[in-house]
Amino acid sequence: MRIAFITLCLAAFPSLAAAQTTQQAARPPVAGPPAGTVPQGWSVTIGAAPVVGPAWLGSKDYSLSIFPDLRVAYRDVLFASVPDGLGWNALRRDGWRAGPLVKLRFGRDDRDGGSPFLVAGGSDALRGLGNILATAEAGGFLEKQFGPRRGWRARAEVRKGLGGGHEGILADLGFARQGRGNGFSYSVGPRVTLASAAFMRPYFGIDARQSGATGLARYRPRGGLLSAGLGGTLVRPIGRRSAVTLFTGIDYLGDPAGRSPLVRERGERLQASLGLGYGFRFGL
Repeated sequence: MRIAFITLCLAAFPSLAAAQTTQQAARPPVAGPPAGTVPQGWSVTIGAAPVVGPAWLGSKDYSLSIFPDLRVAYRDVLFASVPDGLGWNALRRDGWRAGPLVKLRFGRDDRDGGSPFLVAGGSDALRGLGNILATAEAGGFLEKQFGPRRGWRARAEVRKGLGGGHEGILADLGFARQGRGNGFSYSVGPRVTLASAAFMRPYFGIDARQSGATGLARYRPRGGLLSAGLGGTLVRPIGRRSAVTLFTGIDYLGDPAGRSPLVRERGERLQASLGLGYGFRFGL
């Protein structure tokens, strides 16, 4: 039971950092509970996490947001939450997991950067660019846990925007070492996000109207590497059903995003985030 909860925490809070709408590119969640430790039936996890990170993806200004986290799961079959989306582990065998997935990407507000859970900070660098609407992203994932005690994890996730903010395609690739020791659980590893031009243009492109309103040069990005970086998580259990999670990440924007006048003149390519979360899990 404790192992299952710890692993659920590892899945929950790194994706909270990613859920800062445009503060970080969406990241694949860490692996789910190992075989044999999944609660029978429905489970609910309630948590919250203050996160310090860029006000928008590519920003040099930082902000503080407090993210609530409510997630519901049925055994190791169905899962639902705002950070990780709605998904189905259709394949669950020999360390493999795969299935369909739908996620929500919040919009970007040109007044302050756009986090819906903003507490302090923000940025006025987007004014004149206009807002970006929220977007549902549908796709699928494939994950493999392997090695001694399945201490290594590789995951790929591909999603397409269904309109609203963008209609682009994103691919998240991650590799991590995960394990337990001295009362802690940890996960650390590299991550990469690729995006099509249809995603890059709303977030980093500058059209004629936006150029006139902001003074930024016109720019039409191509698809390619959105970001590459490293993420880590450290979990300390508090009893059998609750835990505190420290998570951090650092990413560098690829050329299609990093060469945008928006990033070159009003932001920076190096993006870092730090958060501390608490979660409590119970069964139904």
